Amino acid sequence: MDKQTVTIYDVAREAKVSMATVSRVVNGNANVKSETKDKVKAVIERLGYRPNAVARGLASRRTTTIGVVIPDVTNHYFAELARGIDDVAAMYHYQIILANSDESNTKEVQVMENLLGKQVDGIIFMGNIVNDVIRDEFKKADVPVVLAGLLDEQEEQPSVNIAYRAAMTDATTRLLKAGHKNVAFITGDLNHYMNKGHRLLGYQDALATYDIPYDEKLVFQGNYDYQSGYELAAAVKASNATAAVVSNDEMAAGLVNGLTDAGVSVPDDFEMITSNDSKLTVITRPQLSSITQPIYDIGAVAMRMLTKLMNREELAANDIILPHGYIDRESTKK
Repeated sequence: MDKQTVTIYDVAREAKVSMATVSRVVNGNANVKSETKDKVKAVIERLGYRPNAVARGLASRRTTTIGVVIPDVTNHYFAELARGIDDVAAMYHYQIILANSDESNTKEVQVMENLLGKQVDGIIFMGNIVNDVIRDEFKKADVPVVLAGLLDEQEEQPSVNIAYRAAMTDATTRLLKAGHKNVAFITGDLNHYMNKGHRLLGYQDALATYDIPYDEKLVFQGNYDYQSGYELAAAVKASNATAAVVSNDEMAAGLVNGLTDAGVSVPDDFEMITSNDSKLTVITRPQLSSITQPIYDIGAVAMRMLTKLMNREELAANDIILPHGYIDRESTKK
């Protein structure tokens, strides 16, 4: 018999048990006599039966799959988050469907609709912003949604993050304490709540503590990628800033190379602290000092929250904040 065509019916017939009993054995249900279990397992082994995950999902009205919406699959930060999600998903016997949204709100809606069309059991959403259109998609979805590394201004979805405002205050304070008066703040779109409502405020908190007036000319917006960081170097150099906090490692890598190519030595002429402590921070020369955050853990905790929601369990907390820290490397003076 071709192993591809062996069905649960064939196993039940050969083992002389019901299909429900075979299903219970396959799914590890304890409510089966050990003698019966051994008999069914022996038939499964002999026939080479491989349970069809999709068929099992249809029978239980669950597909055993999770949709993961990721804004840029090539970004080290999101790739590390996805690893944490995948490892915990595997522990709970879920497979993930990774969907790349290309940093586009229009594509995010399309990706959400595609995932829901595949009847996923839950969604982990990573991105840069939760707007009204995305909120509507969440409401339409008949499955739980958890945000990872993303904040919702209306706090409607469960989420896992670090304290971005406090982290940015800490980083900016280090540069101010080192004697810098003109510290640039380099980030993505300031319309994004995480930037406008958290990171920028953290930067401003540090300035206020040192009685340094906030100067909009020292705030630079980019596209969360290497090229935009590189292209910002000329404007940052012209601004008379002597240091910068950067909210994204790819932008920081671009900025450090752009400044170096423009004849600015990091850290001798210009000090820099980035935010995610992804692998990029040790690939650059000089290596980048950074806020540290448990990127893998953010993904893993988000997935664990999702498993609870899918099992209709109560969450101990709707919004989980994991600890951040700081690591000193070569883009800041000792």
